[in-house]
Amino acid sequence: MQQFNLCFRRVKKDCFKFIKSQETKADKFKNKERMIKSFLIPLCFWISKKSENKRPYFVGLAGGQGTGKTTISSLIRIILAKYFRLNVFRISIDDFYKTRKERINLSKRVHPMLLTRGVPGTHDINMMLNFFKNSKSKKFKKLKLPTFNKAIDDRFNKKKWYDLKKRPDVIIFEGWCVGAKSEKNLTLKKTINSMEKIKDQKQVWRNYVNQQLKSKYKNLYSQLNCLIFLKAKNFSLLQKWRLKQERKLGVKSKVKSKIMSKADVLNFMQTYQRITQNMFRNMPKYASVIFNLNSNHQIQSAVYKKK
Repeated sequence: MQQFNLCFRRVKKDCFKFIKSQETKADKFKNKERMIKSFLIPLCFWISKKSENKRPYFVGLAGGQGTGKTTISSLIRIILAKYFRLNVFRISIDDFYKTRKERINLSKRVHPMLLTRGVPGTHDINMMLNFFKNSKSKKFKKLKLPTFNKAIDDRFNKKKWYDLKKRPDVIIFEGWCVGAKSEKNLTLKKTINSMEKIKDQKQVWRNYVNQQLKSKYKNLYSQLNCLIFLKAKNFSLLQKWRLKQERKLGVKSKVKSKIMSKADVLNFMQTYQRITQNMFRNMPKYASVIFNLNSNHQIQSAVYKKK
């Protein structure tokens, strides 16, 4: 406990500064001290012990839309870097989305719903696999990695890409479907929302996405050293949080025309629903750490699995 308090004193200023950068006038962060002290600092001690032998140590961080993955992964990075003196690189699976042009081609070739970014199959899987492979290489040379601009639904110009000049000790790989597993063909047949019912009557989209999870994504996720799951209570809560996220994006973004309306967000989230609900059911069985979130968007409890 004394160690945790010492750590908190050392990282408090930087963590609070980051949290403030994420806040808007209408949306202030509550219970930040408890979250850092009771949950994130113990997690960082756990990661630092695990990462001593295997470098880089790959931390997968998963959670539905709006669960706070960006905030939590950024705070973990700050704590690991500031207190444990580890070289930490944080990147989102979202940064590896295929370009808009590539998704247009995919939507014409396979199914129109694949134009919408999000599901497995809409990321550049080869780029992710190369990133994992090159990060582990003893002959590590600098890497240039993409950054994605959700406001324009396409990648940023290469000038704004990540420059990874030194091999990291810890890599935090976060995303809504990180660590997700495929589902059985039998359950795929049952439609779960109006979008599937109207736009995917022949189950082409569902089967394609599921096949991606079964093959290339399974290979990618198998390389993670641990998996942290931010577990919300239900899907409707995620919809509420995602709407809040879009409002924040609207406050911060200069490209107002690209901000989604409430109807757009709810429609967009239907493409995420199947995998998200599957993760609710199954991920607690195999995730290394589960952070249970309450209705107020705060970490309520933590469960560590013995591995």
